[in-house]
Amino acid sequence: MKVTIKSAEEIEKMRRAGEILAAVHQNLAREIKPGMSTLDIDRLGEEMIRGYGCIPSFKNYCGYPASICVSVNEEVVHGIPTDERIIKEGDIVSLDAGVIYEGYHSDAARTVAVGEVSEEAKLLIERTRQSFIEGMKKAVAGNHLYDISAAIGDYANQFGYGVVEDLCGHGVGSHLHEEPEIPNFRQSRFRRGIKLKPGMTLAVEPMINVGTKDVLWMDDEWTVVTEDKSLSAHYENTILITDGKPEILSLTEEEKKAGFLNLF
Repeated sequence: MKVTIKSAEEIEKMRRAGEILAAVHQNLAREIKPGMSTLDIDRLGEEMIRGYGCIPSFKNYCGYPASICVSVNEEVVHGIPTDERIIKEGDIVSLDAGVIYEGYHSDAARTVAVGEVSEEAKLLIERTRQSFIEGMKKAVAGNHLYDISAAIGDYANQFGYGVVEDLCGHGVGSHLHEEPEIPNFRQSRFRRGIKLKPGMTLAVEPMINVGTKDVLWMDDEWTVVTEDKSLSAHYENTILITDGKPEILSLTEEEKKAGFLNLF
């Protein structure tokens, strides 16, 4: 397994990519309202990305036809935007997006509540984000990769949630998907993963379901749904391993102001 250590110049480009993607997520979340189609969301997101002089990482990646993965309610990830899927009050919408800035990618996802949502949905969104935060407490040089995985999964499991095992996080940099793969659940005690080193850039992305951990792929061969049709939430950031706390490269200004960086 070859995991790249980024140079100072590469890290600066990834910081800028992360800042831009964070702004896209923050602005796109504000625009989502009942009556929009998922294709409306994709068009708006692509316009924002290109408005910053960036290229959407996902557009035509491995044949994916859109710039924003828009996944609604029981859809876990990789929902293909269409004119037919209309957002309604009470939906939760997961937005997964990436940008390329001067040849370097940032990758991040947020789950957005549309209007008033159920208490179950609110808690799922909050706890999925918190599972990421628990993982960040272990994202320290000298620890092992699967320390992050265990922290994410152990936190989510205490609520009886299903932690998706068929999909995982990944390295990110000059390619959208790089080594290593990053599971979101505890591995066997004999598997610790690579040792974390400063300069590693990772996309950590818990995908948490209210019900079963099991998922299905739809006929479009992209959209992943929960097998039991229960709600799913997704929270992802591009992070940098440092000599101290991890640096979250795709954190929104709203999250920074809310004290996110003090939580781990």
